[in-house]
Amino acid sequence: MQFVVTLEQDEDGFVVAECTSLPGCLSQGKTRDEALANIREAIEGYLASLRKHGEPLPSTEVTSVEVKVA
Repeated sequence: MQFVVTLEQDEDGFVVAECTSLPGCLSQGKTRDEALANIREAIEGYLASLRKHGEPLPSTEVTSVEVKVA
């Protein structure tokens, strides 16, 4: 499975990673690479929990659109 992950730098300098297909699935790291490794682990844990509880796996189909604001 593949998921879209967003990365943002917070006010403390950490990189925050979020997987919007999985509500509440967030992680962070001191670097981009660390944040990506941590969100990968968080996604794996999230999916394991869904499977354990017999919940359906989410759709990984995402449409990304850029919106220009003046």
